[in-house]
Amino acid sequence: MDPKRELTSVDLAALVTELNRYEGAKVDKAYLYGDDLLRLKMRDFDRGRLELLLEVGEIKRAHLAAQEHVPDAPGRPPNFAMMLRNRLNGADFAGVEQYEFDRILTFTFERGDENTKIVVELFGQGNIAVLDETGEVVRSLETVRLKSRTVAPGSQYEYPASRLDPLTVSRDALGRNMEQSDTDVVRTLATQLNLGGLYAEELCTRAGVEKTLDIADATDDDYDDIYDAIVDLREQVRAGEFDPRLYLDDDGEVVDVTPFPLREHQNAGLDEEAYDTFNDALDEYFFRLDLTADEQEATSDRPDFEEQIAKQERIIDQQEGAIEGFEQQAEDERERAELLYANYDLVDDVLSTVRGAREEGVPWDDIGETLAEGAEQGIPEAEAVTNVDGANGTVTVDLDDATVTLDVSMGVEKNADRLYTEAKRIEEKKEGALAAIEDTREELEAAKRRRDEWEADDGEDDEDDEDEEPEETDWLALDSVPVKSTEHWFERFRWFHTSSGYLVVGGRNADQNEELVKKYMSKHDRFFHTQAHGGPVTLLKATRPSEPAQAVDFSDETLREAAQFAVSYSSIWKEGRFADDAYMVEPSQVSKTPESGEYIEKGSFVIRGDREYFEDVAAKVAVGIQCEGETRVIGGPPSAIEARAETTLTLTPGQYAQNDAAKLCYRRLRERFADKSFVRKIASPDQIQEFLPPGGSDIVDE
Repeated sequence: MDPKRELTSVDLAALVTELNRYEGAKVDKAYLYGDDLLRLKMRDFDRGRLELLLEVGEIKRAHLAAQEHVPDAPGRPPNFAMMLRNRLNGADFAGVEQYEFDRILTFTFERGDENTKIVVELFGQGNIAVLDETGEVVRSLETVRLKSRTVAPGSQYEYPASRLDPLTVSRDALGRNMEQSDTDVVRTLATQLNLGGLYAEELCTRAGVEKTLDIADATDDDYDDIYDAIVDLREQVRAGEFDPRLYLDDDGEVVDVTPFPLREHQNAGLDEEAYDTFNDALDEYFFRLDLTADEQEATSDRPDFEEQIAKQERIIDQQEGAIEGFEQQAEDERERAELLYANYDLVDDVLSTVRGAREEGVPWDDIGETLAEGAEQGIPEAEAVTNVDGANGTVTVDLDDATVTLDVSMGVEKNADRLYTEAKRIEEKKEGALAAIEDTREELEAAKRRRDEWEADDGEDDEDDEDEEPEETDWLALDSVPVKSTEHWFERFRWFHTSSGYLVVGGRNADQNEELVKKYMSKHDRFFHTQAHGGPVTLLKATRPSEPAQAVDFSDETLREAAQFAVSYSSIWKEGRFADDAYMVEPSQVSKTPESGEYIEKGSFVIRGDREYFEDVAAKVAVGIQCEGETRVIGGPPSAIEARAETTLTLTPGQYAQNDAAKLCYRRLRERFADKSFVRKIASPDQIQEFLPPGGSDIVDE
């Protein structure tokens, strides 16, 4: 049995009950690890320090954690964490809600000057969105732009389309949804009622109903038993009196954690451990799961690429099946709408009869009995009605072998419009599924590339064994890469070291352009700029600021790299241009004094005398991770970075916004290292973003 890596909707329903007991706790600080783990450090006056962990990556979880289970704080808080600290410092935790029965939690924090909501999406690719008081997205870990919904800074947050909540379903609605299926009972509960596989099986076991029973053979008694089991589950969740269990396999490894004992796991013979609270059980489960993953990574010689590939292929099969299902559902809804018009007079008579009776105060049960009597007498309108649901204000009719549920408060046209709208909503879900399947196909191809690269490396290693030369350190394969870093004066600016070891620095804005020229430019340095307006001041340093100035004969390669740096971080990247000219001058040619009657903007300079030009310089940068000497992200001209970094990615002007490009780079770089925590510590998306040019980018090496 594979260990659970994502919380279920039932888990979240139980978790919300426990987390709301900490209402009033104050937020001290926020931390972000990599691009998927958020930690909120809080204080509760009765319980002391609280650590809330929210993870939306390969592991999807939300729970309070013991202090000894909390990862060490990252050295440099990324922009996302700094934004949260500004908004949440001193704020009160006002509660958390589960969105309908979806795997979405909304945390609310209140402070005198502003209120903040954090929406945690624990499904699909996972996401965390920070909202202001109006529901507008301040920032999100991922930008989502689908036909069905948008999650992007500056837009109103949109929840996914509503799904049926099995914990609030009525007996009649249960029967209707079950009867619409053409498969067995357990699969219908898992899909039509959104219970998922495990709890669908659990309800069948509790109800005493055979899981593989075909829907066509299911009786009202079976539905009654299933409904009673759902009511019992609902009461267990809402009461908040849990009996949490952590389940282990024969090897003592954790495989599941639940808010109450499950007969399915007991019948399977799994060992179990009891806990006082569901939070405690979740914390222990995911802590042990992390330990197990670390041990497996440490002892495995070769990643299980076949399992990774098979998993993505299984997901694609499921997504393709879901897309086909959406197409059929949308077509069914349209056919039902057309049947209403084809049987307009009959449907109108049914609606008018029921609506008139309700206006006269006739109870729903009496209306149902009257229609049943009319059906026995052969009245066509009464014969068409198969169900009257007073709780939802609907009647169900049979039209040409199709079942249609009608809202009595509406006429024929509005009921048809409602069905057409539902068909459109389902088609939008199909569009979202099509986008998701493309992401999965990319992940499948990435897994295949990693397998091919591994096998190619194995072949190279076999050849290398024949030589007796000493081996270099394979930083990518190390289980634990030591972190070694030092702060440098130039890190505030854009910077890189050339292939020959010289430092190049550039300004990020007008203030830094001024500072570089006035404070850091020495007489033997070189000053670079682009022909295009809006480029950074770029200095090729002959010596360090504290060293005596001395003349240097820079190589052509060094000069070309400095010119490429000036071009790549200029405005032409944002404009989507792939090349431009740059020029170089001596520091003595750079002046802040304009000609008479002229004005110089802040960050700009007058250049006098001849210029040395570098024509048609490519706008291209590389980002990578340096392991030798210091461990850090580095970025700049590819020829310089590839020589210093253990692994790199090359970028050109393109479609991905700077923030999104940084996340893509982070994920691809993390895939290449065995020590994932090392990449998370020294190469977070925010740290990578420091080396990306302003504007859109594409990663060009695959």
